[in-house]
Amino acid sequence: MLEPVREPTIAVLLPCYNEEAAIAQTVAGFRAALPGATIYVYDNNSRDRTVEVARAAGAIVRTERIQGKGAVVRRMFGDIDADVYVMADGDATYDAASAPALVNRMLEEQLDMVVGCRVGEAAAAYRRGHRLGNAMLTGMLAQLFGRSFTDILSGYRVFSRRFVKSFPVLSVGFEIETEISVHALELKMPVGEVETPYFARPEGSVSKLSTYRDGWRILGTIATLYRIERPLWFYGAFGAALLLLAIILAVPLAITYAQTGLVPRFPTAILATGLTILAALSLFAGLILDTVVRGRLEVRRLAYLGYPAPQAR
Repeated sequence: MLEPVREPTIAVLLPCYNEEAAIAQTVAGFRAALPGATIYVYDNNSRDRTVEVARAAGAIVRTERIQGKGAVVRRMFGDIDADVYVMADGDATYDAASAPALVNRMLEEQLDMVVGCRVGEAAAAYRRGHRLGNAMLTGMLAQLFGRSFTDILSGYRVFSRRFVKSFPVLSVGFEIETEISVHALELKMPVGEVETPYFARPEGSVSKLSTYRDGWRILGTIATLYRIERPLWFYGAFGAALLLLAIILAVPLAITYAQTGLVPRFPTAILATGLTILAALSLFAGLILDTVVRGRLEVRRLAYLGYPAPQAR
């Protein structure tokens, strides 16, 4: 006798900080779009009535005391058990009505992540500089890791269980979206994208993003991840630069020595020798760390494969 097909459990995860003006609308939108889903609001030390409003709207409200979106995502991924995870912001800027399309895309194609690529419905939806910064970071990620997403900084995403439970969240703040994207790219997960409308915040809701501060933090995250995930290229580039400088300094010395048999600029010779030694050390450090990273990547891949792929309805 065939067992009945079980409907996948869906959890909607909404990290929030001072979203009293928008959280009720956000919860209502996802409740209408995904009536069978459980909606969780994780409050991050809000100073307004976010908790009361979210609870009155019917969401399950929990609190994360460590400040920062990355800390909230780490807590949500660790606490919640579901087959499908829908993550969005609690500011009503993401289109809840698009959630079924994202979920269906993930289940039908057995993907591990589907990104809701934002299509602005109003000029006020994007703050000045964010569109350019997003494009720059997306291109940089493609250069560093070989492929990328159309909208790397989108907070509207659908995940499989094996993505969530194999993802070691290390970020603290808004650079979490970058880390999520790199995790998928590094493990070569099957992923997809769906265009979704992106709206301006409701009146009374204020963005917590800072164009320059958070942009620098995301750039720093990419550089750090590149150093960790591609150590041979990272340290090899330093080694190549040091070796090139050493050669530039040594060529005139070699010419003088060939003509006269003397080394008149002895300190320069010492400097060139030291730079060559540093270049070799940098290269060997990259080789050793590359071996360590490969072993760590294998462990992460095995942890990821320990969970079944998403099943279509």
